Amino acid sequence: MANVIITGCSRGIGYELAVQFAQEGHQVLALSRNAQPISDLKHGNIHGFSFDITDDESLKKVAKFIQIQWKNVDILIHNAGLLVNKPFLETSLDMFDMVYRVNVFGVAALNRIVIPFMPTDGHVLTISSMGGVQGSAKFPGLAAYSSSKGAVITLTELLAEEFKETGPSFNVLALGAVQTEMLEEAFPGYKAPVTADQMATYIMDFALKGHQLYNGKLLQVSKSTP
Repeated sequence: MANVIITGCSRGIGYELAVQFAQEGHQVLALSRNAQPISDLKHGNIHGFSFDITDDESLKKVAKFIQIQWKNVDILIHNAGLLVNKPFLETSLDMFDMVYRVNVFGVAALNRIVIPFMPTDGHVLTISSMGGVQGSAKFPGLAAYSSSKGAVITLTELLAEEFKETGPSFNVLALGAVQTEMLEEAFPGYKAPVTADQMATYIMDFALKGHQLYNGKLLQVSKSTP
């Protein structure tokens, strides 16, 4: 059984991932700013506390938890994300900064904390978006979000190269539209073809097995084209 850290677990895909991993017998550290939904589960395999990926003290709490409770981490899933849907000229630099602090800098910061505790066959999996993939369909209003998701794709490729001799492996999944609360808030009324539960099932399977065949790879997980 694996020790798994997942960010963004208060709702949507992250919540479903935490539940599915725990039900399969894995130990899960489920991280999110709002820890109540995870706490309410009262599942013996799920651990959690309030966590802000942009906050140094929160990152230190993760390191302390690993040192005391687990000693090692097998899988790290970067699922937390911040989406701003605004015309470019109305998207302030402060908004850009916050999106990047969550979607890019937070990923880098948590990697720095967790990687030293990961074995050679560990797996770091980052959840990106089709909007961050070069040549994919783009949507107005997502300049900050989609560009940040492009940044973590490149970051994944770079880390896979840097750690290819020692591990862990690094991969990134670019998701298409998934019916989550975040999608509903950004695009009210839009109905995605995939549920959070369905996507979580796919992500869990890939997190457990994908690094056996892939490293430094971007996989597009979308029913739409391009």
